[in-house]
Amino acid sequence: MAIKVQNLTKVFDNKKVLDNISFTVEEGEILSIVGFSGSGKSTILKILCGLLSPDSGIIDIGNGDVAMVFQYSALFDSLNVLDNISFALNERKEFKGKYTKAEIKEIVARSLKTVGLEGIEDKFPHELSGGMQKRVSLARAIVTKPQFILYDEPTAGLDPVASTVIEDYILRLRTETKATSIVVTHQMSTITRCSDKVIMLYDGHIVFRGTPADLLKQDNPYTQQFVSASTEGPMKITASSF
Repeated sequence: MAIKVQNLTKVFDNKKVLDNISFTVEEGEILSIVGFSGSGKSTILKILCGLLSPDSGIIDIGNGDVAMVFQYSALFDSLNVLDNISFALNERKEFKGKYTKAEIKEIVARSLKTVGLEGIEDKFPHELSGGMQKRVSLARAIVTKPQFILYDEPTAGLDPVASTVIEDYILRLRTETKATSIVVTHQMSTITRCSDKVIMLYDGHIVFRGTPADLLKQDNPYTQQFVSASTEGPMKITASSF
């Protein structure tokens, strides 16, 4: 199932964070959305998963299940891994009562195995490393067998090795779930390793769209500034960007 966004606009405090933008993610593709902080990347994800409403535009995401992987895992501190991962199965009306406790444990165990974690169902988030918490959040995302997975800065706060592990699992989940995915990221390794296509946002507009290879060519001033991490260029850095 594809994601189609047409003429999307969102305004906060009289500022157009998203200004009439359009893009498509084909079935099974991974799209990376990049840009400086405050450019509207996470706002797109929140609109797609229903946490925010657009001011105008058309969002076509079909009737498939949408999973969100949040920037800092967003696990419930008071729940163990089993209860964190099974939360949707126990609480969402379309799943509530559908599975027995034994079936839920089996589903959770399969999800954990998919992300390389086994036998940690009784542990609590504070007992896990940052990378393990990220992988638990991936396991939680796939427990409902979503058609769409949205990743908000999935490698934020991780060291390079842990980031590579998360990137490996993003690719593995694409292969195993066939989900159509969007990754919001600043990390070049995530962009180049995981993406089929890339769009760059600035000042509410899409200023670049293409492949990771196109991005690395740096053949327009926006991609040149982004890839080189320069403060000089058409994208102006302000205090509100941080």
